Amino acid sequence: MKLSYIVIFATILILSSCKKAENQVKKPNFILISCEDISPYLSFYGDSTAKTPNLNQLSKESLIFDNAFATAGVCSPSRSSIITGMHPVSIGTHNMRTGGDAVGWGMRHYENLSKDLIDSEGTPFSMYSAVLPPEVKCFTNFMRETGYFCTNNYKTDLQFASPLSAWDENSEDAHFKNRKENQPFLAIFNHMITHESRLWEKSKDSLRVNPNNVKLPSYIADFDQSRVDFARNYSNIEELDAQVGNLLNELQKSGEYENTYIIFYSDHGGPLPRGKRMIYDSGLKAPFMIRFPNKSRTGRTDHLVSFVDIAPTILSLANIDIPEYIQGKAFLGSQKTEEQEYIFGSGDRFDNCYDRVRCIRNKNYMLVKNYYTNKPRYMDIEYRKKIPMMPEFLRMRDDGELNDTQMLWFNPTKPEIEFYDVNADPEQVNNIADLPEFKQKINTMHADLESWQNKIKDKGNIPEAQLLLSNWPNMEQPFTALPEVNLINDKYKVSCTTEGADVVYRYSNSSDIIEELDHWKLYTEPIKEQESKYLHVRSTRIGFVDSKPVIIKM
Repeated sequence: MKLSYIVIFATILILSSCKKAENQVKKPNFILISCEDISPYLSFYGDSTAKTPNLNQLSKESLIFDNAFATAGVCSPSRSSIITGMHPVSIGTHNMRTGGDAVGWGMRHYENLSKDLIDSEGTPFSMYSAVLPPEVKCFTNFMRETGYFCTNNYKTDLQFASPLSAWDENSEDAHFKNRKENQPFLAIFNHMITHESRLWEKSKDSLRVNPNNVKLPSYIADFDQSRVDFARNYSNIEELDAQVGNLLNELQKSGEYENTYIIFYSDHGGPLPRGKRMIYDSGLKAPFMIRFPNKSRTGRTDHLVSFVDIAPTILSLANIDIPEYIQGKAFLGSQKTEEQEYIFGSGDRFDNCYDRVRCIRNKNYMLVKNYYTNKPRYMDIEYRKKIPMMPEFLRMRDDGELNDTQMLWFNPTKPEIEFYDVNADPEQVNNIADLPEFKQKINTMHADLESWQNKIKDKGNIPEAQLLLSNWPNMEQPFTALPEVNLINDKYKVSCTTEGADVVYRYSNSSDIIEELDHWKLYTEPIKEQESKYLHVRSTRIGFVDSKPVIIKM
């Protein structure tokens, strides 16, 4: 009998110990190293023009993706899909750029703005913040709900001001080192050094790369300044590499390196002419790799990945349930799905130039659909014309000095359907849509594109001023309702009548309104009373003006 009791007692101790060990298993961290405007111009993709020792070393320890694509060839729409897991054309973030929310917490409240934007119908309207469907959140919301410390440093550019529910910190000082001890984290670090604007802002800096050593794509005219601009781009990539090295050193010193997924990517393709803003590979295809904790998976894969898949994949790797509304599909982790057959890309308004283009691509072919065939592919965007090579490139166009391939970008019209063999024609300059042997494939992919557009409710056919009016009644930005706070059994229960709104709160020693936006806690359960403290509570929803705080003496 005594022996039986001993066995039972020992079994209980073992089970208890196992349960305790299970509870102490650390959640993985996530570092997202985001850079601007580069195609796979890196040695581990076959282009060794730029010397990138830090990224090269990271690539040897990572899983490299050979078929990773942005949803749009420009910052804001692409970034909106990364943070939400939704296609920009389905949530109204597809027109570049809607407002002044490019960095940090954003404008938050739009009023008295001049009407300086024009939609596809020629209707003028003012800058605005996109209003997303009520169920759509930044995926970091779901990370924070499970205890993650989420930071963004420093660019956002999401087509809307970041909701207070999305980040613990969102500033130039935002950093994973500011978390509580042993708290898991997700930290995004955005590197601007390779942005298109650096092609002219750094034009007087010395070059790290010899212009004579760069290879120009066939669609770019070869002259001195074009070579200098390409060399500047590679030089900026070398500077990026040094910045990435510094960040990786910080992570190693923190002791969290081997418990962290390190995700490196560019927000879309490269900054040079016929790259950024286009939905060919030159605008959509981007470098993408993931270093797994303890280098548990390395090598490379040709798995077809869209950046709309990043959010659900991170949730999957973190073992957080992926909401059903999310359109992206996890390609890793506990909720991994089968590889998708296609990626999709879109292009609409860019600054004050308007076009509408959609593409569908698999590993072998790309179909591009043009809705405005009476317009050239080239858009006369003032921002892009600041690239030093552009004046000479445009002069050569006007003087008839460009060859047929270089003129493709400038031709006054374009076909409704373009079709490319992406393996035989990686630059997409040889349109084979008229070849009879591809007719069936074109019909199939065209039908699949239209099916996808119907499924996600592509909003590209809605004039932007009309789309804005549907989200901003009377062209006024909507406000989030005040949160309702009730004390029940020594805890404060909070709710908000605005559909889709989140609640955030913080403790303070003062009843003064707190303007600083970092460090609001996400409300997930009733709030405990704290002696001699004030409770500040606000509600927030993407695209809405935040509520005023409700302040309670505890």
